[in-house]
Amino acid sequence: MLLNVFKKVIFWSYPRTAWQYDVLCVAILAFVFLTPKGWFEWGELACAPAHQSALGAAQKLLIRTAGAASTSQPDAHEIERCARKITGEPDLRVKGWREQRTTDGRTVAFEVDIER
Repeated sequence: MLLNVFKKVIFWSYPRTAWQYDVLCVAILAFVFLTPKGWFEWGELACAPAHQSALGAAQKLLIRTAGAASTSQPDAHEIERCARKITGEPDLRVKGWREQRTTDGRTVAFEVDIER
């Protein structure tokens, strides 16, 4: 019985004039309009240097996050793309990075070790 109801909900097999159809539509609208915006913010990189320091051939670059601070793990390709955009060097290598966090654990920037 419960499996049958679950299957009908997943495959949306209720007729359009049924009260179950209306309940599903209201549930979808409630999700769309009542979900907090923070659930969908990914903390994109701003691709703007906050600080840059030279240590011989190796350098450190601080990349800020855009919008709300993120709690997700960084994407290596995105960090490398931003570092290349900031420095203007297409063959730049990213050796590693460290997250700069606020006291509540949100990531606000990445300290990136780069090699030219």
